[in-house]
Amino acid sequence: MIELVFIRHGQGEHTLDLPHSLHTKDPALTENGIIQAELIRNQFPLSEKDVIIISPIRRTLQTVEIWSRGIDCRKIVSPLVSPRMFPLKPKGQTLPCDKLFTKEKIKDGFSDCEIEEKTINEYWSNGINTVSEQEFKVIAEKFLNWCKQTCKSRIYVVSHDGTITSYRQFISGKKLTRNDFPKETDWIIMKY
Repeated sequence: MIELVFIRHGQGEHTLDLPHSLHTKDPALTENGIIQAELIRNQFPLSEKDVIIISPIRRTLQTVEIWSRGIDCRKIVSPLVSPRMFPLKPKGQTLPCDKLFTKEKIKDGFSDCEIEEKTINEYWSNGINTVSEQEFKVIAEKFLNWCKQTCKSRIYVVSHDGTITSYRQFISGKKLTRNDFPKETDWIIMKY
């Protein structure tokens, strides 16, 4: 059994003027988001033994960059924790604020992060935002089993409200709603 600590990224620019700001391309953390990321350092002090899985989006990468500053822990970027629509809307489309970074952009801007290479390229292109519930269940099981193989005790996952809620619903088997979304830099600890 592994302990998963799901942490939502700090406040992003895409949340400042809803719903219009959701069309912001590549939003960064706000000043408040930077402060929130710094506060995670107090809640979850890191060591070199820790492993963090990160969504390939600027705001999650920045959150981890600030949180892990000065600690040489393992940071792995994976599209399997990228933004996910919750609940899934038929014919829903990925918004500009949720477009994934390319592997090259991650290597250029966040060079201390590893790229998770075993994931098929389709997910690196399109993410998991609009995959069907059936496909997500397969993805979730593979991802969680990969987490168990990667780390034997605790693993951190820095992601998004809909993604975290989707994984929580999968792990717990309980029906969740948007009311269950974590706030910025909130965390949920689960065992799998």
